[in-house]
Amino acid sequence: MLSKIFIKNYILIDELELDLAEGLNIITGETGAGKSILINAIDIAFGAKAGKEVIKTGADKAVIELTILNKKQDLSGLFEEYGIDNTGEEIVLSREITQTGSRSRVNGCLVNQEFMKNFRELFLDIHSQHQTYSFLQPKYHIVLLDSYTKNTLGERLDEYRKGFAKYKELTSRLEELKNSADKTEEQIDFLKFQVNEIEEASLSSPNEDEELNNELAVLENVEKLKDLTGSSYWSISGDDGSVLDGLLQIKTNLSKAAGMDSSLEEVEGELIEAIETLKNVSSTLREYSSSLENDEERINSIQERLFLLDKLKRKYGGTLEKVMVQGEALRKELEGIEFSTQNIEELEGEIADLYKQLEAMAEELSKERQNYAQVLSSLIVEKLEKLELPKVRFEINFEKCPLGPNGCDKVEFLISTNISEGLKPLAKVASGGEISRVMLAIKTIFAQSDNIDTVIFDEIDTGISGKTSQSVADEVKELAKYMQIIMITHQAIIASKSDRHFYVKKTQNDKTSVNISILEGEAKLKAIAELAGGEITDESLKFARTLMS
Repeated sequence: MLSKIFIKNYILIDELELDLAEGLNIITGETGAGKSILINAIDIAFGAKAGKEVIKTGADKAVIELTILNKKQDLSGLFEEYGIDNTGEEIVLSREITQTGSRSRVNGCLVNQEFMKNFRELFLDIHSQHQTYSFLQPKYHIVLLDSYTKNTLGERLDEYRKGFAKYKELTSRLEELKNSADKTEEQIDFLKFQVNEIEEASLSSPNEDEELNNELAVLENVEKLKDLTGSSYWSISGDDGSVLDGLLQIKTNLSKAAGMDSSLEEVEGELIEAIETLKNVSSTLREYSSSLENDEERINSIQERLFLLDKLKRKYGGTLEKVMVQGEALRKELEGIEFSTQNIEELEGEIADLYKQLEAMAEELSKERQNYAQVLSSLIVEKLEKLELPKVRFEINFEKCPLGPNGCDKVEFLISTNISEGLKPLAKVASGGEISRVMLAIKTIFAQSDNIDTVIFDEIDTGISGKTSQSVADEVKELAKYMQIIMITHQAIIASKSDRHFYVKKTQNDKTSVNISILEGEAKLKAIAELAGGEITDESLKFARTLMS
């Protein structure tokens, strides 16, 4: 559950720190006051998209930090995979949004979006009006049903999807092979010519041309190099009066001096080291100069090789590395053509066998889904009856469709809220208030089966009033016994059930700002009275006391 939220420089909030309750957290405030700001901040902290526009005007960055108390989930594997310190029940989740991007951290460690997706699924479920629209779309209904069955069918569905992905890969490969097999003999001959041309060059290194050019530069300048290195050798040690002779005389003098003053021994040692180094240089220059020979045959060989390499570079990419990459690609293409002409039938057989396996798996999944669909339908009807829809009927309809990522089922939720009406698609039947109750029923069932810590309802009570509001309030309060609920509401009856009541207020003086406070005692009573009557009167206060008693 979320125990604390800290927000700084986010939209209209300067700085805010709130403690959340374990059960039902209610958010109220006037229309346009910014009640959704808190919900959106939590959503962003858990990885939702956020641009620089959420940074408060005049600030460099926005910061949202959540403190989470984990009492249900085993995070050892997930934390170990991402190198995060597992410090016990308390987890600190933060999101920093700057002008150029954003960063997420868990317990101080940077995490990526893949981690946040996995982490969010364990801890948070947000239901908004936008999500209500999604729930109405038939394409989303099979996702909801599979979400309900994931604890028992999840692994089998994953196995099917892996098989289906392989099936799509093989069919794509088959298409490529068939296209390759359709190439003309002239195209194949040209491809063979290209492959042979590159292979016959026996390219061993992407830097061969640079190495050859270096060698050629040496061979073409042998006389100059012999003269420069040979004369350098003679200057160092080749005859009387050389540098080395002079240094040896200096060494003799220093040795005598060091015998008289030991402080010169260190200087003498340094000179000895310098003389040894110079001897090595001299030896190297002599060997180098002696090794240089005119080799016209080697020069011609290098020039011919460089001509060939330049020709290949012009044809296949500009560098030897690209020539080698292109050669490998052309070789694989040629092998593919040769393979395709012999193995298309073999691949077609493999695809046919895999398709039969997928059909069998999809049929089994469909049977299991239909069993769970009956259970889920009964649970939804039971919930809806408690939410003042006593004559409701709800069914999950199945139609067979071609194999796809979800199997062979097309699923759609059907509902009838009046005894005289037949079952029809959810989107075509339910009113706004009925949709809210259907969504609440689905969410409460799924949230309990998912073992989610925190569920957020953003105005789930749209379109309801009176006795229905009381039923919704009772249902939400019951759900709050099992998990933390954060809920925006305009209903006094629902607000009266809160374990903690947050009030959002917008002020506009020299600047616009949003403040969120916790209401208790008389302040909470007045807020509920204002929700109930539109204003605070003796009558609305009396009604509020009745609700809170």
